[in-house]
Amino acid sequence: MQNAHEIDFKIFGEEMQFVEIELDQGETVIAEPGSMLMMDEDIDMQTIFGDGSEQDKGFMGKLMGAGKRLLTGEKLFMTAFTHQGVGKARVSFASPYPGKIIPIDLCDYDGKVICQKDAFLCAAQGTSVGIEFSRKLGRGFFGGEGFIMQKLEGDGLAFLHAGGYIVEKTLKAGEHLRVDTGCLVGFTQTVDYDIVFVKGIKNVLFGGEGLFFASLIGPGKVWVQSLPFNRLADRIMSKAKNYGGKEEGSVLGGLGKVLDGDGW
Repeated sequence: MQNAHEIDFKIFGEEMQFVEIELDQGETVIAEPGSMLMMDEDIDMQTIFGDGSEQDKGFMGKLMGAGKRLLTGEKLFMTAFTHQGVGKARVSFASPYPGKIIPIDLCDYDGKVICQKDAFLCAAQGTSVGIEFSRKLGRGFFGGEGFIMQKLEGDGLAFLHAGGYIVEKTLKAGEHLRVDTGCLVGFTQTVDYDIVFVKGIKNVLFGGEGLFFASLIGPGKVWVQSLPFNRLADRIMSKAKNYGGKEEGSVLGGLGKVLDGDGW
């Protein structure tokens, strides 16, 4: 018997996407606070501790659910949206920055997917949003996500969001894939995940790819993003400093922009 609510959805947009969730009477979807875009009037919004999967276990269960979120760097609370009317009603959730929304049916992956800590957007109620501790020191220290990643467990639909274009790779048994640590969005529980050092002193000093790669060995599925948020933020900050610096309006500053290909 399926525990998570069965929801229908449609994704709109290209670079700045949002997902529209269609709910039948009594159905609920949980989401990160502040991600709601719009909703029908028959939708009731409630703030809950954690992800709501521990609501039937009393105060301590709720507290444990909220504590899991603190460890992954998220807020104590989530928001539950329930259709209280008749017929169907819709609620939509927007991407926090340019990228793609990834729909994942957890039933297709034995009820569990592991992802980076800020990837979760929303899910059918009954989905558990917990923590996944790394048992490998190298992965914890240098893997880009530390010792703690996020895990989604259940038998319903969940939605992730990541930056840029999303590549979905299906690895065969023993197939090996290396990914920039910041570009790894998530993977199924059957994938062996670790980090490896970049080989070659010139590659380390001048390659610009960092010291480590994420090493993933199949079987299983891996999701990779082309534009991690920290890379986007660094680029914006770099440009903001250039345009807001002392060279703004000077002859040398204008000449530098021309030479850089930025024009006048």
